[in-house]
Amino acid sequence: MNDFLPGLYIVSTPIGNLEDITLRALKVLKNSDQILCEDTRRSLKLLNYYDIKKKLVSNHKFNEKNVANSVVELLQKGKIISIISDAGTPTLSDPGQILIKECMKKNIKIFPIPGASAVTTAISVSGFNDKYFFYGFLPKKSNEIEKICNELKNYNYSIVFFLPVIKFNFYLKYFKKFFSGRKIFVAREMTKIHETFYRHNLESFEGLKTNVKGEITVVLSKKNSKKTRDINLDNEKLSVEILKYLKRYSLKDVVKLISEKNGIPKKTIYKLCLKLKKK
Repeated sequence: MNDFLPGLYIVSTPIGNLEDITLRALKVLKNSDQILCEDTRRSLKLLNYYDIKKKLVSNHKFNEKNVANSVVELLQKGKIISIISDAGTPTLSDPGQILIKECMKKNIKIFPIPGASAVTTAISVSGFNDKYFFYGFLPKKSNEIEKICNELKNYNYSIVFFLPVIKFNFYLKYFKKFFSGRKIFVAREMTKIHETFYRHNLESFEGLKTNVKGEITVVLSKKNSKKTRDINLDNEKLSVEILKYLKRYSLKDVVKLISEKNGIPKKTIYKLCLKLKKK
């Protein structure tokens, strides 16, 4: 007996570990007449893992408008249709919005089946303020990136981005330009065997040294609550701290240490160190 009503089901799937799926999500998928997915090959791995034999229909950004029309017809006939993404919650920087809007126009029921999300997973372990703004994928062109970053720089929240890992170092230079004073958290392969987290002050982060495929989740902390101001020799406390460390460590190490400890750009600390050494 089928306990599910006809309609469109937005089903969250694992972001990595295949066991991170809800019992309800599995029941919905098993009772679906059709499952829409981005990449049938990737989704087939999940369905095979749970021995679910259902028709998969490719639904990606290049064909979702055409797919939406045929799916709406099926839904109007009382079918149960699920939509999943390659990983996580559908429609968040993934296809699905077009179909949802068409269903709303036709008064077709839409059911959310919550579960894994790279956004909330990253925020939960970032250590940053839990008031956050999710942007998603940044554009590829420099002028568009600068326009968006300029708009976001004054948002006093944690900010979440999705990025292709191979392009991270390209985007990092824009983060440093527009989000000075913030911390950065980078999450790779979340919930998988090679799960890796990077936590740094944005100014001192030199980027990722490995060229691997896939996508990463990046979180920038909220703005530094301290007012940004020029650091000079009148800052007695900082000067004393620098002089103490210069007696024990190299100039390079002192610059790195003080910069990360106080959230001050390396260039500013370096200039101050040189002035103090001359005195």
